[in-house]
Amino acid sequence: MTTNIRINSDRLWQSLMDLAKIGATEKGGVRRLALTDLDKQARDLVVRWCKEAGCSVGVDKMGNIFARRPGKDDKLAPVMTGSHIDTQPSGGKFDGNYGVMSGLEVIRTLNDFNYETNRPIEVVVWTNEEGSRFAPAMIASGVYAGAFDLDYGLSRQDVDGKTIGEELQRIGYAGDRACGGREVAAFFEAHIEQGPILEAENKTIGVVEGVQGIRWYEVTVTGQDAHAGPTPMPRRKDALVGVGDMVLAVNRIGLANPPYACATVGMLQVTPNSRNVIPGKVFFTVDFRHPDSGVLKRMGDELKAECETICQRRKLELDFKEIWYSPPVKFDTACVNAVQQAAGELGFTNRRIISGAGHDSVYMSRVTPTAMVFVPCKDGISHNEIEDAAQSDLAAGCDVLLRAMIERANA
Repeated sequence: MTTNIRINSDRLWQSLMDLAKIGATEKGGVRRLALTDLDKQARDLVVRWCKEAGCSVGVDKMGNIFARRPGKDDKLAPVMTGSHIDTQPSGGKFDGNYGVMSGLEVIRTLNDFNYETNRPIEVVVWTNEEGSRFAPAMIASGVYAGAFDLDYGLSRQDVDGKTIGEELQRIGYAGDRACGGREVAAFFEAHIEQGPILEAENKTIGVVEGVQGIRWYEVTVTGQDAHAGPTPMPRRKDALVGVGDMVLAVNRIGLANPPYACATVGMLQVTPNSRNVIPGKVFFTVDFRHPDSGVLKRMGDELKAECETICQRRKLELDFKEIWYSPPVKFDTACVNAVQQAAGELGFTNRRIISGAGHDSVYMSRVTPTAMVFVPCKDGISHNEIEDAAQSDLAAGCDVLLRAMIERANA
């Protein structure tokens, strides 16, 4: 019977478009930061849809939402899928949202065909995957998988000093369920690629074998505030000039480790940020990525050494902290093969691929067999309001997800 089951492409697309209305931007993207009022509206909508699909819904202490469709033997550990619905400040319609809506579409399709899996099926919405409001990224799936303790997760603050715990209480999503500690048979996550490879090679499905490692750094450089007019150039302790050298060093280190290395300075905060005052303090962030843990560590060590040299030369003070390390991940062979087999049986062109972005699947792979399904996105652009994907590709990825989940749920 499974050979005849197909998802409803129009329904999946419409769900994505309806969800994208919450926090919609002028350029067609979405601004819906974690645990804001807009995030609450989106959560409420997804919960309503899940209940309408016959699911029971629970929320854990990190605000993760779990929608469960019973299996023939409901005592068995579930096969789980999902992603996130929080976005970047200038995010798109599909990053994360596609994974959640694909999971819901899997359940709706099983309902359409009155198909009962042996194991239960669960769809999860993870809290604060992006890390754009509360650092680090993927914090709630990290707590679920035991990478962080609950107190650490709830205590993460945004730039205004508001914590995840406080904001969960405020929007009504501080659940009472334990965060983690229960068996999961397998986890799958559908996602747009967020890169150009599938589109460039005209492949419909990316069979994700693993995820490259990530290291995040927070750097504070302190000099001395001074008047922009009377202070001679040689006497200045300009923190921003020093940081300019450091930003160039970050880029140089990324270019020196081809073809996989990625190196980004994504945030700068200049103090006092006045046009006629020499900057006395600058805070900035660094994001290093590489699939080889040794290369990734060497990149970080090299940057720290360069920053120390720059500060010594320019008479500046340095505070250099690594705040997050996500090691390179290799996904479960059986789950990866289930995705590959489903793509082949459905006749979709596909290739094996390593994810350049971090995902909640990284942490889930620590506690259960895990794999991901990628589909192309236009020009490889993501974390951008113009992020786009073809309806046919999104449907193909969801059909692959459906078949792979059925295979694991009945294994």
